[in-house]
Amino acid sequence: MHEYNPIEHTKSRLKSPESIMNKLMRKGGATSLADVRATVKDIAGIRITCSFLSDIYRIVDMLRNQNDLKFVSVKDYLKQPKPNGYKSLHLLVEVPVFMSDRQELVAVEVQIRTIAMDFWASLEHKIFYKYNGSVPERLLAELKEAADTASELDEKMERLRKEVDEIKLTASADEEREMRLLIDRQSFAVPEPLLRLVEEKS
Repeated sequence: MHEYNPIEHTKSRLKSPESIMNKLMRKGGATSLADVRATVKDIAGIRITCSFLSDIYRIVDMLRNQNDLKFVSVKDYLKQPKPNGYKSLHLLVEVPVFMSDRQELVAVEVQIRTIAMDFWASLEHKIFYKYNGSVPERLLAELKEAADTASELDEKMERLRKEVDEIKLTASADEEREMRLLIDRQSFAVPEPLLRLVEEKS
């Protein structure tokens, strides 16, 4: 785990007071701080971007091993993408925040996605913002096609990654098997057929 870092980069954000109020209004308002905490679960958010599909679940396992994090919910849009093609894995976790006189659990939304997923989601968001949410059907169809292309790219890169890992394992095994002779301070590799012959004789 220490030799390989699955995280490419991270991005954090805090909802603005205006955004929090808009969400409260959409959900019927709130009369107390407890209502706000119960209604708005994504005041804080972290987006983690990684290289490969398998890295996403690897990061989830890493977070589960954190004793100070409490998992509240998991939304897996990798296994069940949204109709528009959106893919990501969303976690809602509670993180302890230490005050001067007490400890509070604060809800944090964690989004984990690949570089390809993040690229698509970023452009899709900009297009929706430009059209104020009313995107023409033709563009919606092309966005869905682009999401499918990004998904195919992720799958292809995952296959390539596995092939590279297999090649590394084979090369490592070959290096461990290689026997060398030292003659007059010079090192010579023992040919594989000769090594097998010696093993058979022994």
